[in-house]
Amino acid sequence: RKVEEENEKKYARKDIPGPLQGSGQDMVSILQLVQNLMHGEEEEETSQSYRLQNVGEQGHMALLGHSLAAYISVLDRERLRKLTTRILSDTTLWLCRLFRYENGSAYYHEDDREGLLKICRLVIHTRYEDYTLEGFNVLYTKQPVIYISSAARAGLGQALCNQLGLPLSCMCRVPCNTMFGSQHQMDVALLDRLIKDDVEFGKLPLLLVANAGTPGAGHTDKLGRLKELCEQHKMWLHVEGVNLATLALGYVSSSVLAATKCDSMTLTLGSWLGLPAVPAVTLYRHEDPSLSLAAGLTSSQPVEKLRALPLWLSLQYLGHDGIVERIKHASQLSQRLLENLKNLDFIKTSVEDELSSPVVVFKFFQEYSNRDQTSHAAQASTIQHPIISNEGHIYDTFNQWLGEQLAQLVPASGVDVVELEDEGTCVRFSPLMTSAVLGTEIQDIDHLVDCLKMKIPVLTSTLQLREEFEQEVRRTVSLLYIEDLGWPGLGVVRYNYHSDEKNDDKQEKELEKINTELLKKLNELESDLTFSLGPEFGGQKNCVYIGMVTEDLDVSELVETIAATGREIEENSRLLENMTEVVRKGIQEAQLQLQKANEERLLEEGLLRQIPVVGSVLNWFSPFQASPKGRTFNLTAGSLESTESMYVSKAQGTGSTPPPTPTSSLAKQRLPGQKAFKRSLRSSDGFSETSSISHCDDLDKLDQRPPNLSPGQEQGPLEMERAEEQKEVVQAKTDTEDIHSDQSPPDCTKAEEQASQR
Repeated sequence: RKVEEENEKKYARKDIPGPLQGSGQDMVSILQLVQNLMHGEEEEETSQSYRLQNVGEQGHMALLGHSLAAYISVLDRERLRKLTTRILSDTTLWLCRLFRYENGSAYYHEDDREGLLKICRLVIHTRYEDYTLEGFNVLYTKQPVIYISSAARAGLGQALCNQLGLPLSCMCRVPCNTMFGSQHQMDVALLDRLIKDDVEFGKLPLLLVANAGTPGAGHTDKLGRLKELCEQHKMWLHVEGVNLATLALGYVSSSVLAATKCDSMTLTLGSWLGLPAVPAVTLYRHEDPSLSLAAGLTSSQPVEKLRALPLWLSLQYLGHDGIVERIKHASQLSQRLLENLKNLDFIKTSVEDELSSPVVVFKFFQEYSNRDQTSHAAQASTIQHPIISNEGHIYDTFNQWLGEQLAQLVPASGVDVVELEDEGTCVRFSPLMTSAVLGTEIQDIDHLVDCLKMKIPVLTSTLQLREEFEQEVRRTVSLLYIEDLGWPGLGVVRYNYHSDEKNDDKQEKELEKINTELLKKLNELESDLTFSLGPEFGGQKNCVYIGMVTEDLDVSELVETIAATGREIEENSRLLENMTEVVRKGIQEAQLQLQKANEERLLEEGLLRQIPVVGSVLNWFSPFQASPKGRTFNLTAGSLESTESMYVSKAQGTGSTPPPTPTSSLAKQRLPGQKAFKRSLRSSDGFSETSSISHCDDLDKLDQRPPNLSPGQEQGPLEMERAEEQKEVVQAKTDTEDIHSDQSPPDCTKAEEQASQR
């Protein structure tokens, strides 16, 4: 037994994780571990500290509530029951008064979808009396239907069906308006028709989920008409959305005020007030407490009621004025941004109410007619349709880039990118969801507008030059234009490598090598452009991606530089390949010639000289002198030459120099201090250059004029012939003088040698 116990202890110790082994750790080491896990790497400390600074004292009160809940849970049962009942009743009463929801009950939950899930179970228990006894058999005989808007949160309907155990056929998505009203509001007439059709098929309309502020654009459904429709068909109306926060203000729009008549609503106070780790609240009205208990909206456990403790502490700390001030500040931020956006060109806004809209959605948009409509008017309709259809994808890409740039430049603004069904990709500013946490101020909005003003000219210039760049690339033989609608920039180009190789893998590697070297060369140029390999996922291979540009870009110079650089890289690559082949053939030829020379040397020396002892004696009596014969390979000419001249002159010939590397002609005309691919101002500089060139031409003409001709007199045909004859005579004389001058030094040296011999 002792041996077995020892083996069990050894086996158990191996299975226990490292931090749990031994007698435990002290408090300091555990807190140090938590601190390291919270802050992470050193480069992440700045962003984490920025978030922690905006917690504030009200945030500390919410965090304190979680600690107090743990301490309160150890009280005796009677005292715990009284305390939790007081906390729950106070918090519910305060929230109902703040958000104008009279005679309501509250359910506190961590997941914001959990409240709607409990409401669905409550409605099922209410409409199906035998559901507690028979369960799903009751639902099978009369299938329930839950209606949600097509503008609701993504995945909401599927999550409800999964948690309730219902098939997806029980979920009905109601389209939004297409002809009249907001395109983000639920179509009430179509909803009425869908409900009647479901009733005819023997289904039971159960619940309708409406929005007081859609997740995308922040629009509010027609809650008054929807409430009448729900009363007509005995349906439950549940409302959720960010605009419910405005119910706490003094002035509330009539569309949002109708939410106070609904059967239930979900409030997310944590994001509205900047309170961390506080639960969401679902307010509802129901008369039967037993059904609420069966649905899970109420609990008999006192510990469950302590979820309201963080809100109970935070609401008392903020007070009514503090709560209203935070929500009002968020509304003022959205109004400030909306007023500034109205004065900007090429910016299109999408708001429900310009006077009081807590969510601002905008996008960059330039009318197609303003961008060279005349150039496309003569084209056929079959060509225009692809251009117009691709325009939406291009704007989505540009607005995606704009939203990411604004979020990076002004992180305190809290802007993000949202995908809307009709408008496409837009930039959204929802201060009710972000301002309290990020601490957004009016100065941040002004900074956001300034950054937007800086980005609009870049977007317009890139959009206008994008088509010109495509045309220039298509006209260039060695370049291939790659159409990538998902790239926010001037365009995508690939150097088209032509090769006779039939091996596709080798050609692909050579293409990758050339375009990679081309990208490296372009990045070495002094320019404001950004060249890259494109996005990490989903991009084209072996391409050069060009980013955003400004209006002073010279597209023709850019395309010519890319083509010239690519040709230079290709020529160097081919030169290296040809040189390798030439050297290989030259070595083989040199080996054959040296072998032949050795055979000839053997014939000249004779057979006796090859015998070891006899050959040495014979060479001593009759030495055989043979000039050394070698071979040299000229890399420039690619020819094999003899080394006899080298031994005679005691020096190696230099050979011809290689031709210069071709460069772009436009790059040589760049002014001092001017960056690449920039259009130069041709007003004053162009005049000075042309005047200096014309003056030099005049001087050359004066030098070529005969001396007996006056400046104002023109040359006739006879005078021109005489001038040509004189030029030929002078040239002949100079040639003969050069020949004599070249021959004189050898004669002098011969005379000196003869004198020295004498």
